Amino acid sequence: MLSVCCIGERHYNDNMEFRLCETVRILRSTPGVFAALFRNLPREWLDARDSPESFSAIDVLGHLIYGEQTDWIPRAKIILECGESRPFDPFDRRGFSSLVEGRSTEDLLNMFQEAREQSLSELESLQIGPRELALTGMHPGLGKVTMQNLLAAWVVHDLGHTSQVSRALASQYRAEVGPWVAYMSILDAPKP
Repeated sequence: MLSVCCIGERHYNDNMEFRLCETVRILRSTPGVFAALFRNLPREWLDARDSPESFSAIDVLGHLIYGEQTDWIPRAKIILECGESRPFDPFDRRGFSSLVEGRSTEDLLNMFQEAREQSLSELESLQIGPRELALTGMHPGLGKVTMQNLLAAWVVHDLGHTSQVSRALASQYRAEVGPWVAYMSILDAPKP
């Protein structure tokens, strides 16, 4: 566990104050959330898509594994070692294709769990504190970002993809819910 403690009052407004320990807590939980959703589901459910251009649940899992390998921690290290002098490497959103080919759901879930544990171990070894959270790096498309921006984006990225998987799974019963579709906001057309 990271040594940064969560101390202070909660603020219930549009934005919560960033706390590294809560960030780590959410990041640590994501593999278990995916395991609970994926285990014992037929592969046809996990390969189904909400729309032709969207990711399937398995695609999302592959995307998250690929992100563990090439995105979050590598970018944190670039911020620490180079600051803004070296832009982040671009991230290929679909670079996961070869990762998922021919692998079972269980293998992919285990890969994600192991990759996330490794990432969180590396994050802990970076000893991120208030000074490091304020350091900046250069995103190839967004420009200057802070370490705090990067770590907060990692959490929101996880949560967004958890929602995306839920949507993809729920969409398999879009027609079957009949008139209840009017009350099922998860079945609304995804926003571009």
